[in-house]
Amino acid sequence: METAPKPGRDVPPKKDKLQTKRKKPRRYWEEETVPTRDGASPGPPCNKKNRELRPQRRKNAHILKKSRISKKPQVPKKPREWKNPESQRSLSGAQDPFPGPAPVSVEVVQKFCRIDKSRKLPRSKAKTRSRLEVAEAEEEETSIKAARSELLLAEEPGFLEGEDGEDTAKICQADIVEAVDIASAAKHFDLNLRQFGPYRLNYSRTGRHLAFGGRRGHVAALDWVTKKLMCEINVMEAVRDIRFLHSEALLAVAQNRWLHIYDNQGIELHCIRRCDRVTRLEFLPFHFLLATASETGFLTYLDVSVGKIVAALNARAGRLDVMSQNPYNAVIHLGHSNGTVSLWSPAMKEPLAKILCHRGGVRAVAVDSTGTYMATSGLDHQLKIFDLRGTYQPLSTRTLPHGAGHLAFSQRGLLVAGMGDVVNIWAGQGKASPPSLEQPYLTHRLSGPVHGLQFCPFEDVLGVGHSGGITSMLVPGAGEPNFDGLESNPYRSRKQRQEWEVKALLEKVPAELICLDPRALAKVDVISLEQGKKERIERLGYDPEAKSPFQPKPKQKGRSSTASLVKRKRKVMDEEHRDKVRQSLQQQQQQQQQQQQHKEVKAKSTGARPSALDRFVH
Repeated sequence: METAPKPGRDVPPKKDKLQTKRKKPRRYWEEETVPTRDGASPGPPCNKKNRELRPQRRKNAHILKKSRISKKPQVPKKPREWKNPESQRSLSGAQDPFPGPAPVSVEVVQKFCRIDKSRKLPRSKAKTRSRLEVAEAEEEETSIKAARSELLLAEEPGFLEGEDGEDTAKICQADIVEAVDIASAAKHFDLNLRQFGPYRLNYSRTGRHLAFGGRRGHVAALDWVTKKLMCEINVMEAVRDIRFLHSEALLAVAQNRWLHIYDNQGIELHCIRRCDRVTRLEFLPFHFLLATASETGFLTYLDVSVGKIVAALNARAGRLDVMSQNPYNAVIHLGHSNGTVSLWSPAMKEPLAKILCHRGGVRAVAVDSTGTYMATSGLDHQLKIFDLRGTYQPLSTRTLPHGAGHLAFSQRGLLVAGMGDVVNIWAGQGKASPPSLEQPYLTHRLSGPVHGLQFCPFEDVLGVGHSGGITSMLVPGAGEPNFDGLESNPYRSRKQRQEWEVKALLEKVPAELICLDPRALAKVDVISLEQGKKERIERLGYDPEAKSPFQPKPKQKGRSSTASLVKRKRKVMDEEHRDKVRQSLQQQQQQQQQQQQHKEVKAKSTGARPSALDRFVH
């Protein structure tokens, strides 16, 4: 008799669900899983508690506590794990042959770094010190990013190099026009305007537009690249100088009697009668200030954003017809008939500095784009270059046969001088070096005497205004090859120009901040701070910032007795006294070291001079 099989013996066991599941195909970016002992893929973790396999808790492990405020469970922060870049693969499975960021040379980083790391951080509070460290780290990271992005600047500065022994000053403009491409050759042109000359000219900040005015009232503005005329009028009055304001849409013209403001259509917008008999104009773009020099000897600052005169300063030096601005710190340089050059700021009624440059009157003044060098020419037929970094001493001097009546610096540090109907250009070793006055870089003769000079920004072009009209010269290596599209974009549209004007007005620098050293604005005026502190103490009768005497906190269990309080106060007083003694000892040691060094230097200096009585010393 057959009996039914008992369950669990001869009946084949049911297949596990994990085994019956179809295995997923492995992708090429996934790592291969290691099979378990039974050959199946590892399943989900078991929910049963196993005391034997439970790991032992460490002593310093994070213990989660119930929050009294929120019901959300507190999760401890996981420490950052270091990931090996070699283990990270791309989607294709290939490894990066150059892992990590691209290396940057230290010299390139130093060019963009603005923080002097040689100076140590001052002893201050921990919070202030941490902020300074964070700012320094951000500055270092920014300089590294700027050094890496320098590879994206495709344009390089031009240059003119002759053959072996060839003088570049003998190369004329016709030879340069034949050698360059068609687009560059179109930048050389002559405007024959003898009827209304001589002319003064000015380029816009973007270098795209040109404005010029003749002595007999002819005023015009055009896009000199496309030769498209914007406006052309005759003011029926002598024009002494002309300047673009913050954009090419506004134009300031110094006429015979008053100062007039025109738009790019030639429509007169304003007539400023407080600025009368103006001879020279200069516009400060970051301050929105129009500086005017007049025959009466007054230097006037006009804020074009609000239409108010900020300052009217009397130079007390007679007629003012020589003026230039320092692009680095917005200081105005005035040349006078007694051979001096004075430096002015609207915040001061007296000149910031006076430099004696020539034995005769000053004819022209120019300052380079870095604010380091100043070139002057006078009636003594001398051309001098001065160092403006606090010394104000002449670096080089050259005597010219006729003397220079007009001077101008380019963005790359080239210096041009107009002497009669001849234009001479000198070049230096680079942007930060002064031009060498030994041998001229280029020379060009015009059809009439020079009346105005200016290099075009971001172009290797020199604009010359003379009695015969306007001449545009090609000067290789004069302009900066790469421009900042957010600051001075020659190809911006009308909408972009309007947005830039709004941002520039929001970032306008007050006129009171113009000074010789703009880096001093980031420093603390210790003298004024101490004086204000003394006045506050005298007014209140006590020092509100003084350290209050130590008051020990009360303790429990009989530890706040009178004896213990006195003992703790005495302990703190002793510690403060020790600190004062240590500081005084350190000061005494420093003074002794300085005195000893001074004695050694004195002994060396005295020993350096031999005397006839030295033989009797022994």
